[in-house]
Amino acid sequence: MIAFLAISPFFLYPVFLMKLLCFALFACAFNLLIGYVGLLSFGHAAYFGMGGYIAGHVAKAWGMTPELAIITGGLVAAGLGAIAGWVAIRRQGIYFAMITLALAQMIYFFCVQAPFTGGEDGIQAIPRGKLFGLVSLDTDLTMYWVVAAVFLLGFLLIHRIIHSPYGMVLKSIKENEPRSTSLGYRTDDYKLMAFILSASLAGVAGATKSLVFGIATLTDVHWSMSGEVVLMTLVGGLGTVFGPVIGAAVIVAMQNYLAELGAWVTVIQGVIFVVCVLAFRRGIVGEIGNLLKVKL
Repeated sequence: MIAFLAISPFFLYPVFLMKLLCFALFACAFNLLIGYVGLLSFGHAAYFGMGGYIAGHVAKAWGMTPELAIITGGLVAAGLGAIAGWVAIRRQGIYFAMITLALAQMIYFFCVQAPFTGGEDGIQAIPRGKLFGLVSLDTDLTMYWVVAAVFLLGFLLIHRIIHSPYGMVLKSIKENEPRSTSLGYRTDDYKLMAFILSASLAGVAGATKSLVFGIATLTDVHWSMSGEVVLMTLVGGLGTVFGPVIGAAVIVAMQNYLAELGAWVTVIQGVIFVVCVLAFRRGIVGEIGNLLKVKL
């Protein structure tokens, strides 16, 4: 994957690659929650979009450097995740999903009304700035290397989490929560921490995307974005390390190269989703891993 990231900007459009990496990190963050804890959140767009709004605002209004803007977006998303997670983890199954959706809609309407978000116009002309106040990110290729570094750091963090003792507890909670509780683990605390980590990484992805495109809009905080990340994760492979990355690549590539088809892109995505659920229930990476008898 690192080799692909190193050579791809010389063969593919850097802006397309940056969008792909932002959504790949978003999907990986979502997969940490649903794939390894078994918690289906229908409101993850709230943290993705709010991370973008905060990063865009502090970069444009306060003149923060891009790395500080991205960190600030991630921290605000983590704070929202802590509040939403504390409320939502008290319920399970469809009730958990509906609570996350309801909270996300509250954040959406807040973004519609809040003065700093620009309402339906969003925050426009967000400057990319200079990395550490030294390196200008105005050129796409320079910005690409920053986005690639952010993605790799987030991906490696998630990889470390799921292969740590903490990650083993998360998997046990997904498989059998009452048994984990009987072994002495405070499962609600573990789930809340996973929710916060997932929200913060989603916020980092949204913050990075807003700097890449120079705009933060309501689209990123809308409920349909939450559905899109679910689609990416399921198509790539739920509970796999590389699945969300492949799923994001498939969906973003379709949106980019089939854009001239207009609304038919959504129809095609729906067909792919149905086929995946019926014929490839493990997702692309999951099915490949099953055929090769390896864990991907």
